[in-house]
Amino acid sequence: MAHCDFPCLAPAVSYEFFIGMRYTRAKRRNHFISFIALISVLGIALGMTVLITVLSVMNGFQREIRTRILGVASHVQLSGAGRMLGDWKRVATEAGRHEQVLATAPFVSAQGLLTHDSAVRGVVVRGILPEHEERVADIGQHMKSGRLENLKPGEYGVVLGVELARALGVAAGDRVVLVAPQGQVTPAGVIPRLRQFTVVGIFGVDHYEYDAGLALVHVQDAQRLFRFGDTVSGVRLKLKDLFEATRVARELSRALGPEVYASDWTQQHANFFRAVQIEKRMMFIVVILIIAVAAFNIVSSLVMVVTDKQADIAILRTLGAAPSSITKIFIIQGTLIGVVGTLLGLAGGIALALNVETVVPFIERLLGIKFLAKDVYYISDLPSELQLPDVVITAVVSFALSLAATIYPSWRAAKVNPAEALRYE
Repeated sequence: MAHCDFPCLAPAVSYEFFIGMRYTRAKRRNHFISFIALISVLGIALGMTVLITVLSVMNGFQREIRTRILGVASHVQLSGAGRMLGDWKRVATEAGRHEQVLATAPFVSAQGLLTHDSAVRGVVVRGILPEHEERVADIGQHMKSGRLENLKPGEYGVVLGVELARALGVAAGDRVVLVAPQGQVTPAGVIPRLRQFTVVGIFGVDHYEYDAGLALVHVQDAQRLFRFGDTVSGVRLKLKDLFEATRVARELSRALGPEVYASDWTQQHANFFRAVQIEKRMMFIVVILIIAVAAFNIVSSLVMVVTDKQADIAILRTLGAAPSSITKIFIIQGTLIGVVGTLLGLAGGIALALNVETVVPFIERLLGIKFLAKDVYYISDLPSELQLPDVVITAVVSFALSLAATIYPSWRAAKVNPAEALRYE
């Protein structure tokens, strides 16, 4: 039989791997070491679960805010000098020729006061052409009562957001008074321009800013009330790909000339999306530090294992094991802790992220509180959107931190002097 040194004990699997796994599974004399290792695994798993869930919730917020804002706002908006656009039909026709533009719609935008009995609310009044507005916005799909088509020129009908209607105490068929800021000069002084409107519909897009502050009227009624004549405030565009809005706005601005100003949704609502993006990055950094703390518990665990196993290390060295082999043994042991924690964290994070919309309402009912009040936050429900890149990045970072935590204890194990370790054995 051929001679076989110690490294041939496990020809199919390296003996470093065999011993590293053995040390992990073995029942240690010092149970405190096992406890520290368990805490390391649970810490990594909990940190990853929190991180994946937080990133998914941030993604959900970004998606919901974008969807709800762009369901009422526009992908690209074309306006003229002084917030008035004269030849809007020509502008709409030329803009519609762009390959990215799906639909165009003129609008008049102004501010006013709506009153009913003793209730008064400041509103943004948007004059629209209902048949065009349906193509660029989703308001028609969120009508609680009535329809946008009920807005007829000359009939002075108005469609209100559901929170605005509730604040004024009105329903479909009731009458409200709209006060325009442009006053009418008379011998008695400046008198505000007033017009009575009939509520012909109520919408709810689940975005408090619009539900509580937007009133829709027919564009011709808005032109008469706010003295726009034949002009409008601008033209709203809907694109095939909303993420091409910046490029399309730039190209249309060059094509339509300096008298037309083009802005896109990333400019109009930049503060919302930038805030969510910054919060997402900061939360990623904070929770990664939590994972790092858990991962570096591996250091203390392995250092105690090295101290406990000095005699074993010395015997391995005297049998011919190289210092690099000793290093591999403890790297394998620490890596296993990291892998188990990472896998548990992945499972927990994915499961929680996919069920946030069920778990959070349960906690709210259990505690009797509401985490996101409608009148404070733009979104009252906690959304979640699990994205593969977030999961992959989280797993890679967690595993890398766990692996880095094994370097020092493994190096220290390789430096054990066999003679010193066996002196008192």
